[in-house]
Amino acid sequence: MTILSSMETMGHEQVAFFSDPDTGLRAIIAVHDTTLGPALGGCRFWDYPSEDAALFDVLRLSRGMTYKSAVAGLKLGGGKSVILGDVKRLKTPKLLEAFGRCVERMGGRYITAEDMNMGAEDIVTISHTTQFAAGKPQEMKGGSGNPSPFTALGVLCGIEAAVKHRLGKDSLSGLHIAMQGCGAVGQHLAGLLHEKGVRLSVSDLSSAATQKMATEYGARVVPLDEIHRVEADVYAPCAMGAILNPTTISELQVPIVAGAANNQLLEEKRDGKMLQDRSILWAPDFVINAGGVINVYHELIGYNEAASRKEVVGIRETLRQLFLKAEKEHCTTLEASIRMGDEILAAARAK
Repeated sequence: MTILSSMETMGHEQVAFFSDPDTGLRAIIAVHDTTLGPALGGCRFWDYPSEDAALFDVLRLSRGMTYKSAVAGLKLGGGKSVILGDVKRLKTPKLLEAFGRCVERMGGRYITAEDMNMGAEDIVTISHTTQFAAGKPQEMKGGSGNPSPFTALGVLCGIEAAVKHRLGKDSLSGLHIAMQGCGAVGQHLAGLLHEKGVRLSVSDLSSAATQKMATEYGARVVPLDEIHRVEADVYAPCAMGAILNPTTISELQVPIVAGAANNQLLEEKRDGKMLQDRSILWAPDFVINAGGVINVYHELIGYNEAASRKEVVGIRETLRQLFLKAEKEHCTTLEASIRMGDEILAAARAK
């Protein structure tokens, strides 16, 4: 991958690479846009198949964070970081503190938070060596705690908006939702959907996670490579990205796709149009899954859980407006959401 040309194409301001041989740390921090404020985005610890794969992921994720924060109305820019390697072998307090020093060197342009394989306890360790870390436990003064429940709440509200728009239903009761991914967000989402009377089909790499869903919520367990083919009312991708591609989209048997995963489309324009051509309503990932970043933002401005929750519930109205915008402008929901974000960024730059 040609780094500078990729940055230019995607509009990034900065990409920084870090190495600490003493701890085995290999990390990338990408700052996409700081028009609205410092670039906030979680740190993902993942054993990528290659450095190119890690770079591709952090570039896409950081760009998504710009639009996530903009459309959510937050005074934040978009950034993301990845730590490369086997989390079970490499994640130690020393490595996390080394990563914190890397974040500190960014001088406040980037604020890190939780993401895949990184929890609130890791943010505490990282904060030993940087002031630019958010998502601390609620037991700590001003901490907002685990963002996963807030992400799940936002996704629930987004699903409700999509169901109302596409199916004309005011309630989720009795609907069938096929959910891929039973991780931190997926588990919270499953609980919320169960409370709403939803019938669940689930899949995950972890058999323990799916068995928990089956035991607690009566979910039907489906093989991972079959979940997208389940005939249901909603397909909810809540795991890794790029799950929506020509092969999987052609096999979908749902009128709605709405889930928590980032970067769901393998190729944005092509796959967004393919969903539209199949009359499948897609809730753009960076809009529907903004609940976590909204909650972390409230930690930065002075945490108030009630205020945070109220703003997360607002995702329902944001998506309602977005769906109407896409219809009015005869474009995909992806294009409508990008336009919405670009309008907000342009207005801020014009001030």
